[in-house]
Amino acid sequence: MIELPVIPVVETQRKPDWLRVKLPVGKEYRHVRGLVDEHKLHTICESGNCPNMGECWGAGTATFMILGNICTRSCSFCAVATGRPLAVDTGEPDRVANSVKLMGVKHCVITSVDRDDLKDGGSIIWAETINAIRRESPETTLETLIPDFKGQWENLDRVLAVRPEIVSHNLETVRRLTREVRIQAKYDRSLECLRRISEAGIRTKSGIMLGFGETEEDVIEAMQDLYNVGVHILTLGQYLQPTKAHHPVVEWVTPAQFEKYQKIGLEMGFKYVESGPLVRSSYRAEKHLFDM
Repeated sequence: MIELPVIPVVETQRKPDWLRVKLPVGKEYRHVRGLVDEHKLHTICESGNCPNMGECWGAGTATFMILGNICTRSCSFCAVATGRPLAVDTGEPDRVANSVKLMGVKHCVITSVDRDDLKDGGSIIWAETINAIRRESPETTLETLIPDFKGQWENLDRVLAVRPEIVSHNLETVRRLTREVRIQAKYDRSLECLRRISEAGIRTKSGIMLGFGETEEDVIEAMQDLYNVGVHILTLGQYLQPTKAHHPVVEWVTPAQFEKYQKIGLEMGFKYVESGPLVRSSYRAEKHLFDM
């Protein structure tokens, strides 16, 4: 048996200085903040306390989560509750579309919990939400951060058929750590999902979190795997432990290492590589529409 390198857990009481978050500012941010408060709108940007909320809202980008807030999976990195989800809310597509219109969102990112309890994996609500946004806000571009639909590709095809501008599915971690970090997911199934998106002629995006104990070789292997299946846009960010019950942060990856991965990714041939400690899936999402 080959012994893998032991990477010590970093014992620290505080995050590194490079993970400090600037307070959101700017006229456009304040305008959107006021609309969200006035109309009691819900965005993942806010509920997830995203460090880039001010920058994204200022650029006209916002992220919404559909299909409830209870996931059927129990990934060790994720703060979303696990359990038996509520029934599908058929009025949700219109409510999300109304929120997008009220906020004046220029580029809308939609994500969801995993709904393995549903035969369609939630894909009908996915398609209806995209269509509803297009009816209400025809100038708004769309990015969908989708699950793997358990490899039931007819459900993926339902989302691809309504042609969002970008379709994203996150690999989340390297091959070696997938069973530890994404308990019910499969590394190769995620790659197959991304391959099918790319072959449908849609801009394809994926993301990896760093700090679980992966080596540089692990990360480069995962990047190459993503490039090989046709991914155009790659995001790399630092994993932050939501609670003590979740997977620990094994390493604080330095900004210099993130810069190195960005250079490697661009040299591989990715069109865009967003790589930095505070980068999240929808970071600078509106910029990934161009020059492809």
